[in-house]
Amino acid sequence: MGTEALLIILLVGAVAGWLAGLIVRGIGFGLIGNIVVGIVGAFIAAWVLPRIGVSIGSGIIGSIIHATIGAVILLVIIGLVRRA
Repeated sequence: MGTEALLIILLVGAVAGWLAGLIVRGIGFGLIGNIVVGIVGAFIAAWVLPRIGVSIGSGIIGSIIHATIGAVILLVIIGLVRRA
């Protein structure tokens, strides 16, 4: 994996984590935490969305949307675990 690919992954993760933090208020983890949540969310979305038959575009915008959906799912699960 090249430096450019790593930078794109971090950028998509950062944007997705930031958007997920806005959507699910009160469960954010700061900039670095949101980047991690966005990257993990991208993996969650890549696993869950095809299994339920959802396909949302391609390219960088599609990647950000997928990662944001996955990050929101992750933040909701973390919020439920914290309350328990």
